[in-house]
Amino acid sequence: CTGNGICKCRVCECFPNFTGSACDCSLDTLPCMASNGQICNGRGTCECGTCNCTDPKFQGPTCEMCQTCLGVCAEHKDCVQCRAFDKGEKKETCSQECMYFNMTRVESRDKLPQPGQPDPLSHCKEKDVDDCWFYFTYSVTSNGEANVHVVE
Repeated sequence: CTGNGICKCRVCECFPNFTGSACDCSLDTLPCMASNGQICNGRGTCECGTCNCTDPKFQGPTCEMCQTCLGVCAEHKDCVQCRAFDKGEKKETCSQECMYFNMTRVESRDKLPQPGQPDPLSHCKEKDVDDCWFYFTYSVTSNGEANVHVVE
């Protein structure tokens, strides 16, 4: 019974949190918990303590890896550009589409938040519509609040 149950009359009686004919299926969902607090990142099911990703483009132990997805920086670049500099592809729709994050302006790149804070942080360097580089960080707090710091 894989050490997770007792064999009685050639049938495994599983300890709590285990199931299956050989008690080899853990009912513990902790290994399936993604960094956003969702089981399998909301993109799969937890079977025997392992994620079975239902969306084929997502992989990994908690369905968080996506090779073909836009990175965090590219995903938010247009909204940061219109909120901070009033330009870019979303300039006209900025107030409808881009109010989902708190924005803080900083004077220089060394004033941006640095890794080591409790929230996952992405450092971004993107080109704007005028072919100039702009720098920002994107982070999400544990309660789901998005924060952007952008260099003026």
